[in-house]
Amino acid sequence: MDFPSDFVWGVATSAYQIEGAVDVDGRGESIWDRFAHTPGSVKFGHTGDVACDHYRRMADDVRLVAGLGVAAYRFSIAWPRVVPDGIGEVNHRGLDFYDHLVDELLDAGIEPFPTLYHWDLPQILEDRGCWRSGVTAEAFLDYAVAVTQRLGDRVSSFTTLNEPWCSAILGHLTGEHAPGMQDQEAALAAGHHLLLAHGLVAQHLHAAGLRAGYVINQNTMIPASDHPADIRAARLEDQKMSGWFLDPVAGRGYPEDALRDYGWDLAVVWPGDLEVISEPIDFLGLNYYTSTVVADPDTPDSARDMRRVDPDEVTSMGWPVAPEGLTVQLVRLAEDYGYEEIYVTENGAAYPDTVGPGGVDDQDRISFLQRHFDAASAAMQAGVPLRGYFVWSLMDNFEWAWGYTERFGLVHVDFETLVRTPKASYHWMRGLLSR
Repeated sequence: MDFPSDFVWGVATSAYQIEGAVDVDGRGESIWDRFAHTPGSVKFGHTGDVACDHYRRMADDVRLVAGLGVAAYRFSIAWPRVVPDGIGEVNHRGLDFYDHLVDELLDAGIEPFPTLYHWDLPQILEDRGCWRSGVTAEAFLDYAVAVTQRLGDRVSSFTTLNEPWCSAILGHLTGEHAPGMQDQEAALAAGHHLLLAHGLVAQHLHAAGLRAGYVINQNTMIPASDHPADIRAARLEDQKMSGWFLDPVAGRGYPEDALRDYGWDLAVVWPGDLEVISEPIDFLGLNYYTSTVVADPDTPDSARDMRRVDPDEVTSMGWPVAPEGLTVQLVRLAEDYGYEEIYVTENGAAYPDTVGPGGVDDQDRISFLQRHFDAASAAMQAGVPLRGYFVWSLMDNFEWAWGYTERFGLVHVDFETLVRTPKASYHWMRGLLSR
């Protein structure tokens, strides 16, 4: 563990994945409530209705965070719990929950790192046009103001969006996530208004004397060979996944190759939008899980030098284990974009954990994390200003379209009894942090 003493170690969760209590204390319906209850959307018809029941067990879960010995906890705030109709009246009972969560964390010596949007849009806003409309960006600002007015006296750093690529592309182009659309124009409009919402809220946070963060997800795109067509294909996929959601924030506009490939006419981009989107951020978060080998579909294999192939080792999600890709991404963010405060805001792995007589002996996860910690250390030795690392996740949870079939947690959750059992990885990480 070659990290400085002020390096921030933490764990991460998100509201819909752990809270449950979807109809308690005035919470409104979210797009994930509707999507999960739509037959065929989630494996085995699983929903987040109960999830980990964190809403009722929050104090016990904070004790698990504290027992791990980390300095920070990254969680998300459920928009429909705070503003059930998406816009208008604030539900103070919903805000009370996060008020109490922040106090519990601070009392335990843990810094709160809240995310304002982790995919649970109020369903009523989806019915009115969702992120495809700029009205939703304005509603997001109003919601963020309500949250920061309540929590901003004790919380200094807020993340605006988590993984807008997932919200735009998986939610509106491939249909794998809520709201389940398959429409390119809708996806690109949603992506733009997500970025606009980020910029509006970043401006508000700075005006309020608070720090604004922004979190992207990125696979390292590896050309299938040295063939120029494969290299171009990998570069294009990189632009579509990270450049599309990083370049506008960095003041560069949308990347040209991706614009041409999409054939997008920018009709929803109004004068001044890009200036708002490029409001400087105080820190950038990277969610990294795997690397992707990219091949040009029109290039025959016979024309390739097939030296680059998918690694044999994969997680239970089928994702290749590629820690070196984390180093690549961190170096790139520092060198190509010049960010001076970077966090790994999510990294972890799903494995088929079971509780045995001695607990959960998840050695695969320990190996995964150790190698990624080493990759982060290598990036720092290369000059990357990496300030912290959040493991995904504190506990097993509702894993979106996979339901409860995939387990990422350091803590095992029995989804029948909701009993929490710290895994071997939890004890291993606690031992590392206590040295």
